[in-house]
Amino acid sequence: MTISVGMITFDTTDALALARWWAKQTGGRILEENDGWFVTVSTGEGKPLLAFQKVEDPTPGKNRIHLDLASPDREAEVARLLDDGATLVARREMPGFEWATLADPDGNQFCVSGPH
Repeated sequence: MTISVGMITFDTTDALALARWWAKQTGGRILEENDGWFVTVSTGEGKPLLAFQKVEDPTPGKNRIHLDLASPDREAEVARLLDDGATLVARREMPGFEWATLADPDGNQFCVSGPH
């Protein structure tokens, strides 16, 4: 028996706003709003849902789990994300691989690399 990833959930003080931001960035669509307390976003058939759960006090500090996203044009995608409200945390590299660590409007960090 195995398990599979069905949903990736973010804690936030404004679930609907953050869900809308991520839906726009991923080309996804909001499936359920649930009065803004638990919002789900579909990013495509067969892909895990993104979920945004309203909490009074999100965990402070750097998130322990983050999304690693890939794009055929990393630099263009990073520029687009920055123009749309993300912030640059750092540009990183190791032999043969480069990526950018960004933060969404709530401060959740995620990485963008070229194709894997």
